[in-house]
Amino acid sequence: MSETTVATRYAKSLIDLAVENKSLEETRKDMGLFSQTLRANFQLQAVLGNPIIADIKKIRILEAIFAGKISKVTDSFFKIMINKGRAQILYPTANEFINQYNVIKHIVRAYVTSATPLSEENKKEIIARLEAATKGTIELHTKVDANLIGGFVLTIGDLQSDTSILASLNKLKHDFARGVNK
Repeated sequence: MSETTVATRYAKSLIDLAVENKSLEETRKDMGLFSQTLRANFQLQAVLGNPIIADIKKIRILEAIFAGKISKVTDSFFKIMINKGRAQILYPTANEFINQYNVIKHIVRAYVTSATPLSEENKKEIIARLEAATKGTIELHTKVDANLIGGFVLTIGDLQSDTSILASLNKLKHDFARGVNK
């Protein structure tokens, strides 16, 4: 079974447990903190994925890092996963938990890359239009790439809309090249 499949199953189980314990929001915050911490610390990912390091040591490391910062449900989940020899999939499980939570709560992640920073007004307009189109809550992530020259690239899931000047110039260049080759 692939790591993603296993992580998906554990994430679903954790969501069910959190709903049962009326701690879904708290568990979501915990998974966000855990995911963010591991994303910023590749050494911690390596420790959790290393089969040579004893499970009790992995538990103590997580306790030292997250003591008082995560709920009992999350803490127990981490310990169970580590004791079952599944420490290496804690990070993908946390990410999958967040994905499943977003589906349940109708939260849609949108990524906008623009040539210059977006104003707050632009962000609000993009969010409003996307919320109307998706009937969900938009979680907007922005990035600046001066190479775009102007315009923006909007990505939601596997859909992408590229209105950048760079894309237009590349298309024009391609069209001219095809016209010359005929």
